[in-house]
Amino acid sequence: MNKINPKLALTKPWFFHPSDQVPINTAANQAFNQFQIRAAIPADLTNITEIITESFHSPNGIWGWAFPLLRLGIYEDLRHRLASSAPHHVCLVAVDTTATTDNLVGTIELGMRFGDSWTAVGKSFPYLSNLAIHPKYRRMGAASELLKACEKVALLWGFRDLYLHVLENNHQARQLYFKAGYQVHQVESYWNTFFLGRSRQIFLHKYLRDSSTI
Repeated sequence: MNKINPKLALTKPWFFHPSDQVPINTAANQAFNQFQIRAAIPADLTNITEIITESFHSPNGIWGWAFPLLRLGIYEDLRHRLASSAPHHVCLVAVDTTATTDNLVGTIELGMRFGDSWTAVGKSFPYLSNLAIHPKYRRMGAASELLKACEKVALLWGFRDLYLHVLENNHQARQLYFKAGYQVHQVESYWNTFFLGRSRQIFLHKYLRDSSTI
């Protein structure tokens, strides 16, 4: 099985190809072979911004007028993070290898957060965020491939734990994470969300084993 040079986790660009993954079944493997996972580059900024904005915000409804402002804010935040020299941060993208052009279909970020009330630890920990897939490519394996790639990176960085948040009412995302081996670490109190009228956040954790991801 192919090995990955640990130095690649700290340099850009690099990529994981689906051939590095353990086959699950024939049908699933055919879908996974459609995608290549690589580090994001500045030229990806606009496409990543569009995918994230459309995944987490709606251009319609009462708040539709704010959609361009949200998109601009996401673009600037992402541009700043990509330009950062932080050693433990990477933005990955999934690319459709069957398209005639470099067609970006999904993205995810892996970075560090400091211990807080969610973790009850006084040290930083690897944290996943902004997992988003273009509507055309959802339920085709791209999200799972991005998660697996992040797990490889976390192991190369020397970490065994990964954390992320998911909304309680996001049943599709919860199913994805549970299937990938994540477990509930903590659930936000109802009192924190009662007056805001939003769904609770669930804090998920996964312990990484070498054999499970590489």
